[in-house]
Amino acid sequence: MSIRNGNGFYMQKIKNIILDLGGVLLNLNFKKTEEAFRALGIEDFNTHFSQFQASPLFEDLEVGRVSPLEFFEHFRRETGLALTDEAIIESWNAMLLDFPPERLQWLEDLGKKYRVFLYSNTNSIHYDSFHEAFERSFPGKNLNNYFEKAYYSHILGKRKPFADSFRIILEDAGLLAEETVFIDDTIGNIEGAREAGINAIHLVPGKTVLDIKESDLAF
Repeated sequence: MSIRNGNGFYMQKIKNIILDLGGVLLNLNFKKTEEAFRALGIEDFNTHFSQFQASPLFEDLEVGRVSPLEFFEHFRRETGLALTDEAIIESWNAMLLDFPPERLQWLEDLGKKYRVFLYSNTNSIHYDSFHEAFERSFPGKNLNNYFEKAYYSHILGKRKPFADSFRIILEDAGLLAEETVFIDDTIGNIEGAREAGINAIHLVPGKTVLDIKESDLAF
């Protein structure tokens, strides 16, 4: 389905929005996790995990190939440190900050015009933490209810930026790529979505979803 804009040009009508979570709806600070692990004696944590890359162990955690308990054991072996599970959890979750209420209002408004989905690279440790934080901040509300369906990498068994993960979501939700926009703050994930034929908006540093105009969604 196409629509004519004021200049007489035809544009594809966007019907579906897929949103990233961290850095888009949930504020993150990767440096806080890096600093927390440094305090435990790990000077090179960013070689294990960062916004832009993940070691095989962290990738396995994000696609559910290892359980949290297996992850803790492997992490202790990789680092050579006798860290408690609790210390690892606390440091790993340090990057998770807050859900700004104005972004949730934006999300509610978005749902009145589009089919809205979530696609997040995450893991069961973070998943439990940010859902608990959300429910503390917004009593009686559930984050997943803001979406027609929320896709999490550790449940899906796939992660961004791989194009096949986007294709799985399109098929599962019955979406056409050309009618869909993906929004993320990591350029590699944007490239993966585009490889799958999905329109994409890269949220560059300093920009939030509140800066996205209706015209930005007209591809």
